[in-house]
Amino acid sequence: MKDVVALVTGGSRGIGRGIALALLAEGATVHVTGRTRFEADANVPERTGSLEGLEHEAAELSGRLFVHRCDHGRDADTERVAEEIRAGAKLDILVNNAWPGYENMVEDGHFTWPQPFWEQPDWRWDAMIGTALRGAFMMSRAVAPLMISARRGLIVNISFWAAQLYEGNAIYGVAKAAADKMAADFAHELSPHNVAAAALYPGLVRTEAVLRNADYFDMSNSESPQFIGHVISGLWRDPKLMSKTGRVLVAAELAREYGIADVGGYRPIPLTAADFVRD
Repeated sequence: MKDVVALVTGGSRGIGRGIALALLAEGATVHVTGRTRFEADANVPERTGSLEGLEHEAAELSGRLFVHRCDHGRDADTERVAEEIRAGAKLDILVNNAWPGYENMVEDGHFTWPQPFWEQPDWRWDAMIGTALRGAFMMSRAVAPLMISARRGLIVNISFWAAQLYEGNAIYGVAKAAADKMAADFAHELSPHNVAAAALYPGLVRTEAVLRNADYFDMSNSESPQFIGHVISGLWRDPKLMSKTGRVLVAAELAREYGIADVGGYRPIPLTAADFVRD
């Protein structure tokens, strides 16, 4: 991966951070966008969840990290980052991971996430549709010409089973379904240029938020955030990458195909739609 240049949006924490660290560990040049500055938190290890912390960890890895302060709710920020990427004249992989909308799940003492759609706060729609999806579209649009001119590239939209099944929040389901459709239509238009696009589904990922609430989850089949990055690396190296363009891909399933294990050698079991069917 030493000659690979990647851009991971929303990389200061969670899955985005793990993807960036995995690609850096494999020697790639990684650009990361994020908003989060370091803030002390008794529940979070020092430096975790900030761009500063990511820079600290990246210093020990073989790849090169470039950090871009960016709020994808502002098109000007997205375009500024894209312009900086274009100045380097190369981008192989774009991971659209930035996903606001999880903030403030508790408002005025009420856990609003599982409320029916008619009781959902307006801001959650704006965050997931107006910011997350628009940001993914705007960044993809801005950097696709680099991939087209090189006649090789990969756009990955981080998505989830909520795109296909009810997962407790209607807005979340609509947004993830749109992320899948966006990847499929991007793939249709990019295929003649030998550029791939796909939606990628993680399993339960041990993000900072999940670990803080580990008592509420079955962690037995969980995945590290870095696992997703190694899977994306495997996808990029796949000589049959174009046969997977336009599809919904399950990270653990790809890992089995590519012989990729998670931290400690564990091989996560791929989830299917049946795993989310409730009685």
